[in-house]
Amino acid sequence: MITTEVEARAWLEALPEFDAEAAERLECLVSMLAEENQRQNLVSAASLEQVWLRHIVDSAQLLTHVPRETRGPWFDLGTGAGFPGLAIAALRPDCEVIMVESRARRIEWLERAREAMGLAKARVAGQRLEQVESRDAAVISARAFAPLQKLLELSARFSTSDTLWVLPKGRSAQQELDDLRKWRHVFHVEQSLTDPQAGIIVGTLSGRKGKTT
Repeated sequence: MITTEVEARAWLEALPEFDAEAAERLECLVSMLAEENQRQNLVSAASLEQVWLRHIVDSAQLLTHVPRETRGPWFDLGTGAGFPGLAIAALRPDCEVIMVESRARRIEWLERAREAMGLAKARVAGQRLEQVESRDAAVISARAFAPLQKLLELSARFSTSDTLWVLPKGRSAQQELDDLRKWRHVFHVEQSLTDPQAGIIVGTLSGRKGKTT
């Protein structure tokens, strides 16, 4: 379990995706986040005291569940402040990361951060998820966006049987998975590296029960 900022940075530096350019992009993100948080409430002020643990590593740990050869598209739904989307794109600039966010001020922030970090392959889909054009995703992530059942109802159209879902779910991970009905899936819960009580739902989705895909 990673519990301090020092441990968080050390863990990041050991990632295969980490290099000097990634470090520069992440430093840029952390600096811009602190500044922007004074203008709009992107994240809790208290969490900025452990920004590398609470936001950067909490996002980057999803990469440990995704094959490195994956090039995208990686859909991050309800990106909000940019987590995990911006953090993933900073570490995997070769991967097409599509950050879906409908709130105008968040969209503006994501665009500015993306440009400042030089993320040429990342883009912001500034609209409601229901309005995003259907497209097959290689990876789907969502952090505190919607309960699992609702999330699948909204976003299963982006998923094939090969799409990998990586969904940070906090303390509710196992309960949400246990309560899931009407879907054929191979999901399981992985332990979060940043919170002993949090889980990440990982796996693939075959479709609705009673229907063929």
